[in-house]
Formats: sequence, C-alpha cells, structure tokens
Amino acid sequence: MDTLAQLATGFVHVLTPANLTVLFIGLVLGLLVAVLPGLTLVMGVVLALPFTYAMDVTPAIVLLTAMYVTGTYGGALTAILFRVPGEPIDVPLLWDGYTMARKGAPAKALGWTLLAAFVGGIVSACVMVAFSAPVARIALTLSTPEYFAIIFFGLASVVSLGGGSVTNALISLCLGLLISTVGVDGTYGAERFAFGVPMLIDGIEYLLVMVGAYGIGEVFTRLYVGFDNAGAARAGRVRTELPGLREIGALKMVLARSSLVGVIVGLVPGAGATIASFVAYGTEGQYGKRRRELGTGIPDGIVAPQTAATSSVGGAMIPLLTMGIPGSGATAIILGAFLLHGIQPGPQIFSNPEQAEIAYAVFASMFIGVIGMCLMGYFFIKLLVRVLEFPEAVVSAFVVMFCFIGAFAARNNLSDLYVIAAFGVLGFLFEKFRFPIAPLVLGSILGPLAESTFMTTMISFDNDWTVFFTRPTAGAIMGLALLALGYPLFRHWREHRRISGDAGP
Repeated sequence: MDTLAQLATGFVHVLTPANLTVLFIGLVLGLLVAVLPGLTLVMGVVLALPFTYAMDVTPAIVLLTAMYVTGTYGGALTAILFRVPGEPIDVPLLWDGYTMARKGAPAKALGWTLLAAFVGGIVSACVMVAFSAPVARIALTLSTPEYFAIIFFGLASVVSLGGGSVTNALISLCLGLLISTVGVDGTYGAERFAFGVPMLIDGIEYLLVMVGAYGIGEVFTRLYVGFDNAGAARAGRVRTELPGLREIGALKMVLARSSLVGVIVGLVPGAGATIASFVAYGTEGQYGKRRRELGTGIPDGIVAPQTAATSSVGGAMIPLLTMGIPGSGATAIILGAFLLHGIQPGPQIFSNPEQAEIAYAVFASMFIGVIGMCLMGYFFIKLLVRVLEFPEAVVSAFVVMFCFIGAFAARNNLSDLYVIAAFGVLGFLFEKFRFPIAPLVLGSILGPLAESTFMTTMISFDNDWTVFFTRPTAGAIMGLALLALGYPLFRHWREHRRISGDAGP
C-alpha cells in the first residue's frame, strides 16, 4: 500500500502543468528523433540533456525518460511504411511489418505495432514499480566491495555486448576510463594527465564526451558517406487499424514471452532495446507457434520485437535507479542528468523522502508517457511520417547547432566547444574503424564511480584486493563479470579455430 500511495503522489507531481508540458515535449521529441533515420535514440537524448540544466531535477528526468520510451516506438512507423528503420531497434520489424504492409495491410501492421508498444510499455512501468524498491533494499546491505563489483560487471557487460570485435570494445572502454581520470584525483588531490593545460585540470565533462562522440561524430559520418538530400516520399493516406480482441487473444503468449524477454534483457547492463528486439524475434523463431511463417508478414513477427523493445525500458531503469548502473546507452545519459542535478542514483534513493518522490514521479511519467505515446501514434501518425521529407543535410545542421549551443550553455566556457569538436572527430573515427562508442561513453561516466569505490575499499580493507573475491556477494558478482568478459573471447577463439580448421593446411 505504501508503494501505491507513493505512486499516487508521483502522479500528482507529473500531472502539474509544468511537468505535464515537459512530458508532452519529451513525447514529441522522442517520436521525431525515432522517425528521422539520421538521428538515433541515444543521440536525441544526448541533444536534450544540456537543455535540462535550468530545470529542476524532476522535469529534467521526466523529459529524458519520455524521449527514451517513445524512441523505442517511433521508428517502427517508417520501418513499416517505407522500409526505413529509424533505429537499429526497428530492423526486425522490416521482416514482417514491411512485408505485411506490402501485402496491402499497412494499417493492420501499424495497429499491431501500436498494441505491442502499449503492452510492452505498461508491463515495463509495472515492473519498475514492483521491483525497484525491493532491489534497492537488497542493495542497501552491500558495501563498497560489492558496489565496485557491480560497476565492474556493468563495464564488462558493455564490452561483451559491444558488438563486432571484443578487442575494439575493450580499447573503447579503456579509453573512456582513461578520459575519466583526467584532472585532479578526488582521493589524493594529485593532478593527472592535464599536461599543464588549464582546461584539463578540471577534468573532461562526460557530457562533452557524449554529445561530441554521438552527435557531432554521427554528423561527420553522414558527411563522409554523403547526405541524402532528396527526402523520403510523401506518406499519402496513412492510418492505423487496431486488432480485435480475438486476434489479441491468439497472440497473448507472444506478448507475454516478449515482455519477459524485454525486461530481462533490459536488466543486463549495456544490453538495451536493440538486443531485446532481436532476442525476442529469435525467441519466436525458436519457440513460437508460427515460427515457420516468420518473415512472411505475420503479426507474431511484429508484436515480438516491438513489445520487447518497449518493455526493456523498465528493465534498464531498475539498475539505474537502484544501483546507479545504466542498463543501456539512453539510461547512461539519464544517469548523467541525475549527476548534473546533484543526485547519485543508488539504493538510498528510496530511503531519502525527497529522492523517492523523484523516483515515483519517474514511474508515474512512464504510465502517462506510454498512454500519450500511443495516442500520438494513433492520431498524429500522418504528421509524424511527414518529417521524413526534411533533407538529411538540414537535419544534420540543426544537430550540430544544438550540440554546440548545449555544450556552451553548460558552463559558458568556450574551451568546451573545442573539446566537443575533438570528440566529434573521435566519434567519426570510431564509426569508420568500427569501434563501438557505447563503451567509451559508459567508461567516462562510470570511471569516477569505479575509482571512488575501489579506492574507498582499499583504504577500508588495508589495500587487500582479495576482498573483492573473498566476500560472497562481491565474489559472485566478480565471477559473473569475468564470465561476461571471458565468454566472448572464448567464442571468438572457437570460431577462429573452426575457420582455420575449415581452411585446411
């Protein structure tokens, strides 16, 4: 009952005119960012982050969370109608969603997508409410060795899920950790890697890393491959046709399975909605009743990835709120927003009345945001897909402008513009040479937390590093972290041996 009472208080906070307006803006921005193929969900949240400085913490987090939720849905519209996935999340929707649309049922395909996003979003919000406080109570029993182990596990998971080369992911992560050490050491006050440059003595803000690598770097990448300035074809007559109750009943197990997959994948630090979407589609391909028909335009292939993508939001927010560990790229940005407003997410967030109000306001905004997202998707779909007519070069110009305005507004420091441009070049080089950016960004955010918990543990336990393995909980988490690091390396070694064996002498 106490949880429901606090949730009701959260609804009261969110339904104030100011917070409701911010929520509406977040929904619109999230849908627009997801629809435009030149932008990504993470980049959209990054671009909005600097503009939350002047806000109170509650509307700032509500804005970014609303963008996060709607960003998992908006790209489905263009994927189904134009075969243009706005996000990697939406790629599985091409296989059945676009196929169904080509068969003459685009309205039905959009209806299934809308239903899946609604179910996934509501399940996601319910899971957040039900499990965040209990997980936080468990986390309160932990000490600094366990916290370091959790952070290490989060970093290791990002590497294992970085995609492509594990070596490249490790290099990216280590570079992010190195960036986080620039400036004055928080424990001993020693100057590190500043090289006498005044702008480096205060350290490198992770905001500049995020905005530069994702925002400016993506624009450089688009410029390198060439802009598509023609814009997409007009949407024409677009509408949404919702499925009937009998049709929904036939897919209830698909909805349940995909919701579960989304929540579980979301809980894994570094996974996120894209992996949830692919895993859910693969699960239907293995265990679904109509698995042999996948790819032919059946509702199962639309419902599974969309439900999992949206339900992963709640799963990713739980480790963020309860342990300060982001479960995805977007939640890493939301973590940055918390820190910028002087709040460190963790188990104490539910024991502090003021911070608990913020957490439950976020929960309430999830419920309202999902409903608002679906209403917008149903009534304003024609307007949303019209933004595809904007030339990509124009969109990129606005991205650069917002990146520089946001970076300068943060500290009114002209030097930050040079830093963000440098990380834009680095982001472009990462994309060109296939280095994942997510480990770089998360390393720059989690690096100070990892260093702080490690140094505190060393001071408290007489420099005995074995404490990370001799304490049961810390040892178990470190074991999982090492497994997360070791398994991709083992898999790569096994595939290399198989390829070498097939090649012969």
